[in-house]
Amino acid sequence: LDVVLVIASAPFVLLAGMPRLGYALAAGGWIVVRFAVELIKRRAWNASNSRSRAALHLSAILGRVWMIALVVIAARFAGHNSDGIMAAVVVLAAFTVELATSVVLRPQLPSSTRSRP
Repeated sequence: LDVVLVIASAPFVLLAGMPRLGYALAAGGWIVVRFAVELIKRRAWNASNSRSRAALHLSAILGRVWMIALVVIAARFAGHNSDGIMAAVVVLAAFTVELATSVVLRPQLPSSTRSRP
C-alpha cells in the first residue's frame, strides 16, 4: 500500500510543480529499499538458527534507516533545500502508511501462547 501511495502521488507532484528531483529520489529510494528489506526479511524467516535470523532482521532495520537517510540527504545536496524537504515528506508519508498497514495486518498470536498474568 505504501508503494502504491508513492507511485500514485507522482501525477499530483508533477502537476502541482513540486520539487521533482526530491520526489524522484525519495520514491525510487523508498521502492528499492522496501523490496530489499522484504527480501532480507524472507531470508531471515527461512534462516536455520536464531542468531542468523536476528542478524538479518537487524541489518534490514538499520540498513533501511541508513539508506533512506542517505536518499534524503542526496536529494538536498543534488538539488535545493526544497528537494530535501520533498524527499523527507515522501519518505515520512510512505513510512506512516507502511507502519499503519503492518499494525493492522499483524498476525495475532494464538491465545495459548500469550503470557498470562
